[in-house]
Amino acid sequence: SLDKMNFITRLSALCLRKSKMLHRHQSSRRPAVPLGSRILTDPSKVFEHNMWDHMQWSQEEEESAKKKAAENSLVKVQWEDQDKYEREAKILPEKKRQELKTEERSSEHRKINSTNSCSHKNEMLEEGEKYWKEDYGDGSTTVQQYAYDKKQAKTLTDNDQGELGRLNSFPGSDATYRILEVGCGAGNSVFPILEVLRNTPGTFLYCCDFASGAVELVKSHSSYNSAWCSAFVHDVCDDALPYPFPDEILDVILLVFVLSTIHPDRMQGVVNRLAKLLKPGGMLLFRDYGRYDTAQLRFKKGHCLSENFYVRGDGTRVYFFTKDEVWNMFNLAGLTEVQNLVDRRLQVNRKKKVKMQRVWIQSKFQKPLMSLHYPEETTKRH
Repeated sequence: SLDKMNFITRLSALCLRKSKMLHRHQSSRRPAVPLGSRILTDPSKVFEHNMWDHMQWSQEEEESAKKKAAENSLVKVQWEDQDKYEREAKILPEKKRQELKTEERSSEHRKINSTNSCSHKNEMLEEGEKYWKEDYGDGSTTVQQYAYDKKQAKTLTDNDQGELGRLNSFPGSDATYRILEVGCGAGNSVFPILEVLRNTPGTFLYCCDFASGAVELVKSHSSYNSAWCSAFVHDVCDDALPYPFPDEILDVILLVFVLSTIHPDRMQGVVNRLAKLLKPGGMLLFRDYGRYDTAQLRFKKGHCLSENFYVRGDGTRVYFFTKDEVWNMFNLAGLTEVQNLVDRRLQVNRKKKVKMQRVWIQSKFQKPLMSLHYPEETTKRH
């Protein structure tokens, strides 16, 4: 219906656009302009703002980026270390866990503003990479701040959630519109979304993370209410773990800066499983790193795990997508393209006079109203 599409549009804008960044990048000398409409027409004015939209790369810039990526990929991480990073992908140093806890406690005392705080994931990315650090901060790393207690999660899922699903009395069973955020971390996107849902009767938000400590933070937040939200521990890479609700009941899935943290060999399986959760007509909203983003080009030799897949100094991993790779994955999962674009922006450090080419992939894919069955030899887009 029209109302449903309008709601999806609002939710998409809320969660995929960097609204906080808009305020931060305004110049006091010029009136505010909508995000996405700041175009650099005069190169001499490049340092007047912190961010420029819809940047077009020259052939020289494209070739330079490819050369840098090829150079920093020459020396691969040793196989034994790659296995260690796979096993320890869900664990970060205790100091970082404590920092996140402290930050979350302080945020309890601040009023949430849904138009300013929804895309804190992306804002963290911008702030963390502004100073040319090797350990970049982005929204995806927040889901890795705590050790994941897989045994605890499986016991909860099998004994409680699975049984509830079979009895058709799962959390949110009475809702008519359901949303899932994958990799919710400490809830930086959860609570702004809930601010919208509270004014929309019949809606329900699920949010999951494989870090049990992060889920505990969400549940302990003053704005958390089980009447319209269910936070649960889940490892999307483990196909043996059922979700706390049946398949084909979700209207929207948010997958924002999460897929890039997963090993490329596992990505398709994760997307396939998520696609099963969508009801016919349901929408998956995706945003993640694009190929040759500044973050990729800054890596030094010895941090490359495999082609376009790297490990940061803190042990977290990141993959850099092309638009066609994203299309292939979601197409193979039976979803159809609604939007799939490369978001190129120029980020500027005005103090240091440094320019950084940012690249993200932003997409919307929909589950067909009629189920489609694709043969194994489905042709990929090249």
